[in-house]
Formats: sequence, structure tokens, C-alpha cells
Amino acid sequence: MPNIEVNSQVYLSELLNGVGQLNTNDLEQFVFQVLALRAKRIAPNVSNQEAEMLEKINQSLPFETQQRYNVLVTKRQSETLTPEEHQELLTMIDSIELADAERVQTLTKLAQLRNVSVTALMTKLNIRPPVYG
Repeated sequence: MPNIEVNSQVYLSELLNGVGQLNTNDLEQFVFQVLALRAKRIAPNVSNQEAEMLEKINQSLPFETQQRYNVLVTKRQSETLTPEEHQELLTMIDSIELADAERVQTLTKLAQLRNVSVTALMTKLNIRPPVYG
């Protein structure tokens, strides 16, 4: 991962500016590491199995995929989608729905492991449904 120069006192806006300079692959790695850090803070004494589940639950779409999805949705809304783009969007939607189903399965397994409802788990860990648009 590349080095980014930061001052000893960093404002959030400066940190975000530095992160904004990362290429897409490094940005995705950074996001993954931030999510892992967040999971440790939310539940600092979890097993490796639970930590892996939390990472999977908090995983988002890759940045480039999210950008392309946004473009296709905008084109669909403006009714300028080509047939090829429509098919691409449908394929993306299928992939997103599959990822969402896997996320719900993982949430359910973690809730069962902790002997709580999925809703209670999401509330306790401040887990929100993913936003794609």
C-alpha cells in the first residue's frame, strides 16, 4: 500500500482528501481494513469465526462496480439505456441480490451463534442495510 503524508493532527477532511488520492485497488484494501477495525471496536472480544462473519456482513460493493451501477441506474431512469447496458444492469442486480442473500445468511448465522434475533444483532452492532444508489 502506498504511503500518504499526513500531519500529526489530521482533520477528517484532510484524511478523506488523502484517501481520495488512492487508486481503486488501494482504496478497496483501505476500506476493507477500516471495516475490520470497525468490527474490532464494535465487538473487541470476538472469535475468529465471528470476526470473519462481521467482515463479510460489512463488505460493500467494489468502488468501480458501485460507480458503474450508479451510471446504469441513471441511464435507466432517463430512459437512455441501450439493450446491452440493460442486460449488464440486470446481471449486476442479480449479483447484488446474491450478495445480499449471503449477507442475510451470515447475519442469521451470527445471530444464532449469539442467541439473539437478527434485528437485535443489527441494532446492537449498528449494522445497516447496504445502500446501492
